[in-house]
Amino acid sequence: MDKIKLAITGCMGRMGQQLIKTAKKDKSILLVSLTENRLIKKKVSGIVPELNTEKALNKADVVIDFTSPECTFEVLKIASKLKKRVIIGTTGFTKKEEQLIMKFSKKIPILKAGNMSLGINLLIYLTEITSSSLGNNYLSKVFEVHHKHKKDYPSGTALMLGKGVASGKNKDFYKMIGKKFLNKKNFPYGRKINFNSIRKGEVIGEHKVTFSSGKEVITLSHEAFDRALYSEGAITAAKWIMNKKQGLYSMRNLLNFK
Repeated sequence: MDKIKLAITGCMGRMGQQLIKTAKKDKSILLVSLTENRLIKKKVSGIVPELNTEKALNKADVVIDFTSPECTFEVLKIASKLKKRVIIGTTGFTKKEEQLIMKFSKKIPILKAGNMSLGINLLIYLTEITSSSLGNNYLSKVFEVHHKHKKDYPSGTALMLGKGVASGKNKDFYKMIGKKFLNKKNFPYGRKINFNSIRKGEVIGEHKVTFSSGKEVITLSHEAFDRALYSEGAITAAKWIMNKKQGLYSMRNLLNFK
């Protein structure tokens, strides 16, 4: 069986480095291209990193992108022209940018997830079920913790959890977004979904959704201890998308949650 030819963007970043490690261990993956937003003169895992160009990405079957929204769209423009599959782990997109990704997915297969771990995607699924079951008498809020280097907040995962709350109530998520707090010890529930983001140390990821009726509190939570969770999920997504037609997919599709 032919190996899947893989390109990794943002190869010098934290996730880029982790993706390289995971890809090198997988016998079904052949790492053919690494890119960065600046010139890197030394080899990385035997490959000289390039800028995001047609030449760099044309070598691959699938591109995995954990970078920034600006870089992601640079990659999508090239990938759509070359008809390459793309796995997006980048977060921090605006509503307008999300719609633009949807347009690109009409040309190529794209799997996009704010979090690639099995546990988190199960948590999102359970959040939808809980939100639907509890009804409107329960208020909700989302709490998350990440390392001090993470720039965007709330995290992509926290927003996915918020979407789970909204979806469970059959409401428009963007109309349900409440206040966004940063580094607060405590934060309130609201009729809309409030978010609190903590940035400290080297924490890989903690997420919590709570529902309160005023008489009881229900908590759903997940804690990640190893960044390999995300890179392994992304590599699994790269394998899965190989036989898919153009369209926008999620880890939920891969995991076959209803």
